[in-house]
Amino acid sequence: MTLSEHPQDDSPFHRGEQAVQTRVGVRDKMQSFGERVIRDFMPEQHREFFGQLPLIVIGAVDATGSPWASMLMGAPSFISSPDSHLLHIDAHLLAGDPLADSLNEGADVGLLGIEFHTRRRNRVNGPIVGKDAHGFTLQVRQSFGNCPKYINKRSCEIIGPQNITPQAPRISDRLDASSAGQIRSADTFFIATHCSETPSQRSHGADVSHRGGKPGFVRIDDEHTLTWPDYSGNFLFNTLGNLMLNPRAGLLFPDFESGDMLYLSGRGEVIWDGDEVEAFPAAQRLVRFHIDRLVQLPAALPMRWRFEEYSPFLE
Repeated sequence: MTLSEHPQDDSPFHRGEQAVQTRVGVRDKMQSFGERVIRDFMPEQHREFFGQLPLIVIGAVDATGSPWASMLMGAPSFISSPDSHLLHIDAHLLAGDPLADSLNEGADVGLLGIEFHTRRRNRVNGPIVGKDAHGFTLQVRQSFGNCPKYINKRSCEIIGPQNITPQAPRISDRLDASSAGQIRSADTFFIATHCSETPSQRSHGADVSHRGGKPGFVRIDDEHTLTWPDYSGNFLFNTLGNLMLNPRAGLLFPDFESGDMLYLSGRGEVIWDGDEVEAFPAAQRLVRFHIDRLVQLPAALPMRWRFEEYSPFLE
């Protein structure tokens, strides 16, 4: 794929995203769409939505530049919006989380608010502009909604951090039986990516996105490699566009029943076509992920979810 050397300066998309949109034939359509829906402020309904959530998914990079996806949790109202350009998160990461030392002032983060029982989700990306003993404040660089596709419906029960006994993280550079089993049974994961090539553009920075399917939709090729299908989505191509410019990525597999958290960091590549793509039902293309580092936190999540139904888009 050829990446343009001169992306549109006024575009909400950087040249990686533009290249993917061009490849699939939606570039002009998405330019117009992005100008309408990707804002540098949060509309009132998004501010209210974030305020009612018990969790938010976060993507950022560590000191080595490796992206990780993670979660921040609290009682509803732990997320607040002082004004339409700021979002405050009154929470800390779990002990042993790979991003524990990385959420500092100036860091770029991507946030995904997701409500599993309604299948609503909204995104906010931008830099951390303030930090205190309770959490941090993000300045909105990009704010936009996502469609409900591929979100499997669940209801949540908060059990509270006081009922969690912290355990030492398991760290490795490859999958073992426990981590492989968690991936095989997963119907949801999150992927964090980062683009730092164009810091003057609003499309610069960290991003985190949801991926859903039925258990087994993420294939384990070997102890270092995963492959999953990329389905037809909203055509923004934030994740794939970032991978075009920076292949480093982070994955988060939460076990909704046990509370186990599995974090992976590594490198992603897109497989655009061929027999391998055809072998995955409904796949438009594939993403292959090469694992560099793995962190597993047993029973660390202070909430549990009860599965209700798969997304109708997966039928």
